[in-house]
Amino acid sequence: MAIKVEIPGPLREQAGGHTEVAVTGTTVGTALADLVKQYPALEPKLFANGAIRPYINVFVNNEDIRYLDEMDTALTDGVVVALIPAVAGG
Repeated sequence: MAIKVEIPGPLREQAGGHTEVAVTGTTVGTALADLVKQYPALEPKLFANGAIRPYINVFVNNEDIRYLDEMDTALTDGVVVALIPAVAGG
């Protein structure tokens, strides 16, 4: 199954400079597991104690997984998973 993960600028160094990475998986969790298998340096940036870090927003085809099934959100061939770091400031 072809899934594309979009890598934001702050994480590209850990992903070998790629702006997107092809992964496999049937859920967001398995797709991200494949991503960190390919690029282990991403794991501490994305996960803490096995859970996605609170400042990393994950979208599937422009829908926030918090309003879907979170890490159990089902993926189909051709979907785009976007990793969006939260922006803070005042």
